[in-house]
Amino acid sequence: MAERDEALLARVRAMEQAIAEIGTTLDETHTCRELAAFLVRRLGGSVVVDLAAEQGAPPHRAATARESEDPTRPGDRHGDRPGTARPAESNPPAPAHTLTAALAIGDDEKPLGTVTATRDDGPAFTAHEAATVHHAARLAARHIGHARRLAATEDTALHLQRALVAEPGRPHPNLEIAGGYLPAGARTLVGGDWFETVRLHFGRTLLVVGDVMGHGLDAAVDMNAYRTVLREVAATDLPPHRVLRHLDSVVAQDDARRPATCLLVRVDPARGAATFASAGHLPPAVFGADGSAELVDLPVGPPLGTGVGGYEPTTRPLTPAETLLLFTDGLVERRGEDIDVSLARLATLRLPPDPGPHQVVEEVLRRLGAHSAEDDVAVLAARVRARHAS
Repeated sequence: MAERDEALLARVRAMEQAIAEIGTTLDETHTCRELAAFLVRRLGGSVVVDLAAEQGAPPHRAATARESEDPTRPGDRHGDRPGTARPAESNPPAPAHTLTAALAIGDDEKPLGTVTATRDDGPAFTAHEAATVHHAARLAARHIGHARRLAATEDTALHLQRALVAEPGRPHPNLEIAGGYLPAGARTLVGGDWFETVRLHFGRTLLVVGDVMGHGLDAAVDMNAYRTVLREVAATDLPPHRVLRHLDSVVAQDDARRPATCLLVRVDPARGAATFASAGHLPPAVFGADGSAELVDLPVGPPLGTGVGGYEPTTRPLTPAETLLLFTDGLVERRGEDIDVSLARLATLRLPPDPGPHQVVEEVLRRLGAHSAEDDVAVLAARVRARHAS
């Protein structure tokens, strides 16, 4: 009875150790290596882990591990002294013992692969050792399955966000634009940052950048809803502050929608002017011909979705020598830093002379470290095309 209890206790300890050592990352190859290394430490011999491939393709060898051949190891299961070789004539090769377990989360689910433990000499695997192999294999399968589901979700969300952001409406040919979007980190779901351009009458274009509060697919879905409503409202050719007022009223009627900040800029190349209206959004910047930056001073109304309204327009000149930059807060905000300090960092940038929209986007993202920002980043740059005399 005591021997049985000791064996059960050893199995429990092995399971606890497996939980601590297998699945420490979201990388499935690393998980397979952890599985193989754990089993070799527990059972000796050698272990291989194969992952199932696509239908019709052979399995992929993900990990291998073998017991150390170091002669300073304690004697093997036959009681040999360390480093002592047995005469070949008195020790014929012992039959190899093999144990294979499926990498499956449940008994009724399709295996993700197999793990095979082999002992070239020594006794066959005991029932407790077999249980350890099966437990470790199922544990590894759960981690691999979770990692794959998470990767698929992230991939879907990222493609959705990039598809929505990378294809804004067509501006008028008299306006040159460039945009960019960066998710918040390699493993973070996308958020509600977005930009848009809407072609208006008389050669004018409406530039839009917005940020729905929160992250993930829900924020992306709300972002798409804001974008759809804005396109409909903007098509009526209302001035920017009235577009925000109408959008705020529509969204406020839906309690399920998340609040959002938004900045609208109506660019009129014929008049060389831009009209701004902000719903809780950070001010845009204008880069001059010498590469210096200036923040546009404009009144800021409440975020969209409050139903309060109160948006005011501001108009300023915009020449072909200037490039306008709209952005979401992820570009400048840093943890524990006052927003005025963050904006000042942008305002003090000095780009090469005569920077166009594409150069402005690339330089600003690089110089402000946007690729490692803690929040999503969306930027939209625009410049009026100069008219050339015929």
